[in-house]
Amino acid sequence: MTNDVLIMRGVTREYAVGGPFAKKKTLKALRGIDLTVSRGQTLGLVGESGCGKSTLAKILLGVEEPTAGIVLVDGRPLNSYDRLERAKLIQPVFQDPYSSLNPRMTVEAIISAPLAVRGVGTRVSRRKRVEELAAEVGLPRHLVDAYPSQLSGGQRQRVAIARALIGEPKILICDEPTSALDVSVQSQILNLLHRLKQELNLTMILISHNLAVVHHLADEVAVMYLGQIVERGPSEEIFERPHHPYTDALLKAVLIPRPGSRLPDLGLQAEFPSPVNPPSGCAFHPRCPYAQADCSRIAPATRGERRSYRCHYPLNLAEASLTSAAS
Repeated sequence: MTNDVLIMRGVTREYAVGGPFAKKKTLKALRGIDLTVSRGQTLGLVGESGCGKSTLAKILLGVEEPTAGIVLVDGRPLNSYDRLERAKLIQPVFQDPYSSLNPRMTVEAIISAPLAVRGVGTRVSRRKRVEELAAEVGLPRHLVDAYPSQLSGGQRQRVAIARALIGEPKILICDEPTSALDVSVQSQILNLLHRLKQELNLTMILISHNLAVVHHLADEVAVMYLGQIVERGPSEEIFERPHHPYTDALLKAVLIPRPGSRLPDLGLQAEFPSPVNPPSGCAFHPRCPYAQADCSRIAPATRGERRSYRCHYPLNLAEASLTSAAS
């Protein structure tokens, strides 16, 4: 049996956009996504708003269907699973724990809902499992009978994590799981996710703008730009030696908390392009400080396997090859 729990090949997602009296245009949210995620691995998806990260997550959750391409989970096409089967396979942890929990339901009812919907167990057995899982995510037992309004932001996110885990999913999709929380609570939730991943051998897809969060949790990183994956590889290698100029720009955008420091100069020469009218050749070339004449005419192919990138003039290749030779 293969160790790859998730395989995406040539996945595209297009939308027809435009008003009722205007000519429809095609918005290309995803443009030929190829991804493989191994069992027990955490893949970090990073990129600017509008790059396609959330669209990819929606396809995995069944909210959207791909326009083209195939998605396999455990070797089966994702669209061959019915709604309840898919919900058991893949569960989300949403960004905002204040809006993702039903305020009229108790913590017990929220966490046990996936089991109740599928008719798994009795009320007593589900209650017991909720208490066990609440302890596992660090939620005090007395809060099982509380309502979301009685919980802090960190406690609510622990409830959301427990709800996602109770059905024992194959894949956990975490969409900005700490961005709505206080800084003091963020590290607790990150450490919790890290521990649960190790103890339960979870496969996670982590979507985040926060590169520090991705660096802390992800085994591998995929960098998205305008609906494409422009770089992919082991987390440490991506952060230490980025090959794509866009990845390099993202890393330089991390703010250093130093008095008097200014916003970093990314060296990007234009605004983020429209997915309705993407640039010719390399989609990043209008903003790239290293672009050459052929970048505007020829779309770069994906190079490499374990460490892949889409760029005619990649960075840090000489340093990376020297490191590989030394090891």
